[in-house]
Amino acid sequence: MFELENKKVIITGATGGIGNAITDFFCKQKSIILATGTNQQKLNLLKEKYNKINIKNFDISKHDNIENFVNEVSDILSGGPDILINNAGITKDNLSLRMNMQEWQNVIDLNLTSTFLLCKYTLKKMIKNKYGKIVNITSVVGHTGNVGQANYTASKSGIIGFSKSLALEYAKKNININCVSPGFIETNMTSKIDEKFKEQIISKIPSNKLGKPKDVANVVGFLSSDLANYITGETIHINGGMYLG
Repeated sequence: MFELENKKVIITGATGGIGNAITDFFCKQKSIILATGTNQQKLNLLKEKYNKINIKNFDISKHDNIENFVNEVSDILSGGPDILINNAGITKDNLSLRMNMQEWQNVIDLNLTSTFLLCKYTLKKMIKNKYGKIVNITSVVGHTGNVGQANYTASKSGIIGFSKSLALEYAKKNININCVSPGFIETNMTSKIDEKFKEQIISKIPSNKLGKPKDVANVVGFLSSDLANYITGETIHINGGMYLG
């Protein structure tokens, strides 16, 4: 249905819960995948599970190395990528008055600046190939704000505005850039939330449940396919009705 067979895909943050689900989705579509992350053990497990995928240990916060990374990956994918999924991200939570510059800068650098650079250098390949799909993973809190996450919400809001600008710049080049904005999804991160606080979160979700990683992956897959050729600069929310943007 999605016709993603043999499409060449880069997935950052592939070893996390949502990253795993996105990798699983594209494997089922028989896409050619380059999965990246910083945990070699988890990358090896991905490789064991999905034998045909390519893996590469790379820290996207190393900005000076991103251009070389994209060039190397393009060689591995034999001229790709067709699709870039910017899923990697970090949090360093603190109240704004207590947040130090390192906590602020580290989150902005990895979540926002790394996304900018990955898009920049990947777009050069896509323009040459006259085709491309970029999906940037944001967050519901980038729209609503969240206590103790001024740095994280700023980075995720920034990705949304940045993606809209890219979409306008490259629409005529047959390249679509969109965002997916998950709400609270069942991952290792949410599993560590205190049960009482988790109940409070769920009480604010009209569907009365957390989302599944595959709920995010399915929308990422749709936006990566030619079914979404006339969609660009948009953000699709996956939050069970918690926020209606």
